[in-house]
Formats: sequence, C-alpha cells, structure tokens
Amino acid sequence: MRVVGTRDDVAARVEALGHEAVLCELIRTEPLGDEPIDASGYDWLVVTSANGAHELGRRGVSANRIAAIGPATAAALRGHGLQVDLVPATHTQEGLRAELSGRMLLAAAEGARRDVLDADFIALYRTVELPQEPDGDIALLMSGSAARALRTRLPVVAIGPQTAAEARRVGLEVVAVAAEATVDGLLDALASLS
Repeated sequence: MRVVGTRDDVAARVEALGHEAVLCELIRTEPLGDEPIDASGYDWLVVTSANGAHELGRRGVSANRIAAIGPATAAALRGHGLQVDLVPATHTQEGLRAELSGRMLLAAAEGARRDVLDADFIALYRTVELPQEPDGDIALLMSGSAARALRTRLPVVAIGPQTAAEARRVGLEVVAVAAEATVDGLLDALASLS
C-alpha cells in the first residue's frame, strides 16, 4: 500500500510496516516572533504541539510549570532542555483541562483551538497550508490543517478526533482514527487496516 505522510520519521516507520511511504509536505510553520516568552506569572505554561515546543526552545522561555499535550510534545520540550511537569493521560485539550488547575498560558499556533482551556493565549507560529495532490492509496493526517491541504480524495487515517472531524468536514473519508493521539497510535490505526 502507498501511504502518504508528511514527516520523514513517520515515513521510516510506515516502511517498517511493509508499506511504501510517499512524503508530501502539506503544511509548514512560520515563527511569529523571536522574543523570549515569560510565563512566570502563570501556574502553567501549556504547550499543545511539538512545533510549539520547538518555538519555545528557539525563543527561550521562563515558566513555573510546563504541561505538554502528549508524549511527542513532551519529548520536543525536553529536547530543548525544558522540564515537563505534566502530560495528561488523555492527549487532548480536554485531557489537559481535566488535570490542570490554576492560571494558565496556552502557547500554540495562531488560530489554535481556544474553546477548551480557560487560559490566556500567545501565538508562537502560524501554520501555512500547502495544497497538494499526492498519489497514494491512503493518507496519514496529523492535523486539521493537513486535512484541508490534502486535495486528493484518498481515504485517511487521523491522529485524533479533532483531525478526523476536520477531515470529514472537507469531504475526506476517514477509515480509521488513532485510539491514542500519538504517532504510535496513528501507526497502530494504519496497521489495523491491513
């Protein structure tokens, strides 16, 4: 099976499952500033993507405690020498809401969901969609923006319920949704189709 994906590290794992990986850049990120982020006036700095973690690492940050939405975001934060104090059991904003209290600063992409957490917000980067028509049998989607940029009507596997909802909204057929919103969960969902 030819599996369309957006990341080199995921492509290697797709090939290890016995599929042909087709790399396709559907999105890119652009920084929205260079100044360090001061979250010291908050109980929690909440980071909801690896891209946000990389931006914080690039810019510098001071924070009392940091919450990461999932293991990939936590790993990216740790890769920049930042301590992660919480990764929720459920890797969604709803999971974060269930486990956090106090004053929060959400550091995320411009246009990120802001209807779940009761938090102040700072946009670290913008996501630019790069519409593509890749040739494959199925596509792996790791974000709603990637779903919007996919212009081929391939069946898709979504990393989580929000990505699946956005894929359906733009008319894509969602054939599987990861049970856990991680790369491992996404690949498990792909493997379940074989």
